[in-house]
Amino acid sequence: MEYRQAYEHWLTSVAQTREEMDELTALPEAEIEDRFYTDLSFGTAGMRGVMAQGTNRMNIYTVRRASAALAKLLIATPGGRERGVCVAFDSRNHSQEFAREAALVLCAWGVKTMLYESLRPVPMLSFAVRDQKAMAGVVITASHNPKQYNGYKVYWEDGGQLPPDRAAIVQEKIAETDFSEAVPMDEKEALDKGLLIYLGEEQDERYQTYAQTLLIDPEKDQSEGAGLKIVYSPLHGSGNIPVRTALKRAGFTDVTVVPEQELPNGDFPTVKVPNPEEKDAFTLALKLAEEIGADVVFATDPDCDRVGLAVKDNHGDARALTGNEIGCLLLHYVLTQKKALGTLPKNAAAVKSIVTTELARRICEDFGVAMIDVLTGFKFIAEKIQQFEETGEHTFVFGFEESCGYLSGTRVRDKDGVNACLLISEAALYYRDQGKTLYDALEEIYQKYGYHSAKVVAVTLPGLDGLDRMRGIMTGLRQNPPAKIGELKVTGTRDYLSGWGGLPKSDVVYFELEGGAWLCVRPSGTEPKIKLYANACAADKAEAARLAESLAEAGKKIML
Repeated sequence: MEYRQAYEHWLTSVAQTREEMDELTALPEAEIEDRFYTDLSFGTAGMRGVMAQGTNRMNIYTVRRASAALAKLLIATPGGRERGVCVAFDSRNHSQEFAREAALVLCAWGVKTMLYESLRPVPMLSFAVRDQKAMAGVVITASHNPKQYNGYKVYWEDGGQLPPDRAAIVQEKIAETDFSEAVPMDEKEALDKGLLIYLGEEQDERYQTYAQTLLIDPEKDQSEGAGLKIVYSPLHGSGNIPVRTALKRAGFTDVTVVPEQELPNGDFPTVKVPNPEEKDAFTLALKLAEEIGADVVFATDPDCDRVGLAVKDNHGDARALTGNEIGCLLLHYVLTQKKALGTLPKNAAAVKSIVTTELARRICEDFGVAMIDVLTGFKFIAEKIQQFEETGEHTFVFGFEESCGYLSGTRVRDKDGVNACLLISEAALYYRDQGKTLYDALEEIYQKYGYHSAKVVAVTLPGLDGLDRMRGIMTGLRQNPPAKIGELKVTGTRDYLSGWGGLPKSDVVYFELEGGAWLCVRPSGTEPKIKLYANACAADKAEAARLAESLAEAGKKIML
């Protein structure tokens, strides 16, 4: 259907209020095209977009239609209707409304739906799917994106995000589902029929009890944790209560929450974007930390799956660590402590994404632990956990992505910000007792295994023209691969679209470079962006940073 046909159909059959129709008829033609030339894409991370009217936007109608499509998949899956779906939402504007609409549409299709009564983090939803033996899960969230975004993230029965084959089925069913098929059931009727069930404190308790089992050295935490000063910011998101509850139970009771960022607020008024990867997100937290003399400062994003960490360097300057650095710091701590306590399995394995630092591999090799690469997306780490459990080949001990996502347990199958906050606190306590800061510990890792530096560049290419440009970029890199990027020779090329290394096919090109450096290019699966990852290593910190920066600049030139 051409965008004009989709627009007219929306005007006459979908928009239900005068305000909605007035808004649409006032739009310029270019905006109409952008909103209606396609449906929001639905991939392994579900769908995500700017909140507004249109088939290419997040709104109650696209949420309803996606829910009807998911219901069709569940009905076609043995036991799907009866086992049902767990539904959660974060603090974004309209998240609660979208979650309720999703739940009631699922109920209208006869699917049992377990809806959280108020906002909850992603890891609690992932846990609930497995704990309730549900067939699927939905979280309304756009993670760390700007305030105008929201999203619809879908999970399957293993607690991980929807596998590619099933995501493709949902995408197909969205395309064949008319909005008239996606009508919510009355809430009272859904409750009376037992189709709608609310989840609350009892489910929270089950998650919190589990989170405590992931502590590496719980006796030490309980006896000494109260002496560790922590500043925490939920960045106006869903992590506030779950993170504080977990820390208190573990013995970390001296926790100060940034007051301006404590309460949920979908406008995220104190930050440009609610992204704990960005140093700007730590401005208020660092000011508070300076005032009270905090030992550690961390923040979670709105759905509390990502965690950022800020530390003071040896010059007393505050620095937000990268996801690679936090991941390696936690990986090294987990392996060090498990080895010392005799709890490191002989067949231990860690898992990371292909765009995550190779420093992690060097750490694992030193401990005799397998390091396994997967495609970008935490669902692929979840698949490895499932595979390990089924085959017994390895025991999962840690997984992470460079985008500030970490996991050390197996009953949650996505990034777990609560788990990560506990690990960071444990590590800070462990090193403090040795007279070291987390920055000191990171420097020791670099000095032992070499300095690794990474630079990520994301270029936004919106609209139909943007999609064409991204396809052209990827085609060009495949048909005319560079022999040299910047000052470094290309020593090997991995085209993951051909299923390189036995991994599932993915639109990613990876250039191996001399000296252990590498550069990777991939279109984002959830946003109109193309991303470039430049990584370099050297014996000297400044040289590693220079090389990474140089690679990123050279990469932009060959890409754009």
